[in-house]
Amino acid sequence: MSYQVSLTYNLKSFFVEIGELSFFAGRFFKELFKRPFEFKELLRQCYFMGNKSLLLVAITGFIIGLVLTLQTRPTLVEFGAASWMPSMVGISIVREIGPMITALVCAGRIGSGIGAELGSMRVTEQIDAMEVSGTNPFKYLVVTRILATTLMLPLLVIVGDAIALYGSFLVENLKGNVSFMLYFNQVFDALEFGDIVPATIKSFFFGFAIGLVGCFKGYYCKKGTAGVGKAANSAVVFTSLLLFIIDFIAVFVADIFYEL
Repeated sequence: MSYQVSLTYNLKSFFVEIGELSFFAGRFFKELFKRPFEFKELLRQCYFMGNKSLLLVAITGFIIGLVLTLQTRPTLVEFGAASWMPSMVGISIVREIGPMITALVCAGRIGSGIGAELGSMRVTEQIDAMEVSGTNPFKYLVVTRILATTLMLPLLVIVGDAIALYGSFLVENLKGNVSFMLYFNQVFDALEFGDIVPATIKSFFFGFAIGLVGCFKGYYCKKGTAGVGKAANSAVVFTSLLLFIIDFIAVFVADIFYEL
């Protein structure tokens, strides 16, 4: 009986949080087109979230390219299909692996950072002080951060994809003596706009989800300093779950268009 009560309470809390997050997103779109436009803060956040995440995304993409090729190559060689390696790796990375892994890495770094930063500002009453002084904290703190993550994640995905493909090329060059031109000619011959466009579009949604959840968790942080750590942790967990849901919906919709 207690288990059923606990399950009911958790489900109710989950749907309540989804509703609050939806209202938070609605407020973002409402504030987005209102003056003043905080361009300076937006550029600062873009630099912080883009440039500061570049090295982590690059290293992750490089290792993904190496590991994917090293794990897949023996099987393709066994079936006499080693020449298919560039095409297979290129499509896999551009369509799915690159955007998803980059988004998860950024959810861990950027999402937790936003949650902790805004959470500490809420706990130390800095946000309340901004409201009292006549400044719109939602416009300055939330809108700029969500816009920055939405704009920067597709660029990080492109960089991550390129470096992952280069890592895959290095393995093919060492194992199969494949030249740079041959490898990337095969990659680009296999790729189509139907592979690149959906992956790029969904990366914007990934960035929006990372910024939205991180800001939501931090902006409504409670329970003192302990709530700051909880906000950062829950931002990563909730964002990761949301990314998988968005990815499933994007793949499902893209599959319908492919059939049409």
